[in-house]
Amino acid sequence: MTYRFQSLRSSTIFSALIAALILASAFTFPAQAKNGATYSDLYSFVESVRNGDGSALRGVYVQDRMAFQIVQQPAGSPAFVSQDPDQFTQFGMAAEAGNIGLLAHNYLAGRSLSSLVQGDIVVLVYGDGHTESFLVKEIRQVQALDPSSPYSDFKDLGTQATLSADELFRQAYKGARHVTFQTCIEANGDLSWGRLFVIAEPITEEVTSPTPENFINTFFGFWRR
Repeated sequence: MTYRFQSLRSSTIFSALIAALILASAFTFPAQAKNGATYSDLYSFVESVRNGDGSALRGVYVQDRMAFQIVQQPAGSPAFVSQDPDQFTQFGMAAEAGNIGLLAHNYLAGRSLSSLVQGDIVVLVYGDGHTESFLVKEIRQVQALDPSSPYSDFKDLGTQATLSADELFRQAYKGARHVTFQTCIEANGDLSWGRLFVIAEPITEEVTSPTPENFINTFFGFWRR
């Protein structure tokens, strides 16, 4: 009974999140997306987002691809997604499952996800300046079989399998620790035609003292193994 309740709750919240993305796409005039601020190096980006809170995610950085702030969903608002073009939103339900979900609209920061490829290094920055690094392992696209409905089933464009919203949530956000980026896919003039998921797995230890030397070790130490 407990598992069924949790499964239904996850499905309901995930459906609400999808509905929020759909409604925003349908009724918000698509603003010109920014690529995040331009930073010469990771160290500069860390200094720009740190606020002293080591428990809070504050930024996401991929060299030559993205440098965005991260904001958290307000309490009791599991469908909230930031309308700021320089921000990703941390998905609370993913955090409850022990993982990190980062959400953005496809006409704002989410547009940058199309530039990511397998093998890219994703660096998450916390408020005290420490970082975690992840390797992009999977890029997954699914089509919403009923794009206007938050309860739509989905077709995995890689495997051709049909998935319910609950199955998609479990596959994207549960399991061993990882980061999942999510945004909508635009096709045939429909901003919410499908969903894009970029999944990255941890590869390095945290950097606890943010100095230029440590960031060099973060990036190049992995490749020397």
